[in-house]
Amino acid sequence: MELKTARLTLLIDPAKKAAFERLCAQQDLTPSQVVRQLIRDYLAQHGVSYVPSGTPPAVSRRGAAGAPQRTRKSR
Repeated sequence: MELKTARLTLLIDPAKKAAFERLCAQQDLTPSQVVRQLIRDYLAQHGVSYVPSGTPPAVSRRGAAGAPQRTRKSR
């Protein structure tokens, strides 16, 4: 799940917007939920991958620059 959000503004015919909002309400969904799902589906359909914001970075056994990490010697 994304933790950060960004605004997407678009122009749409008012009658089409009203019909879309009615359909979303009938399906107990918000227009934002439907648009977010449409975007996820569109990206997947075109093979575009992304890392959702707020996702922790992948942990590597090597340091950030690719060098082996130092280990602390026990005494």
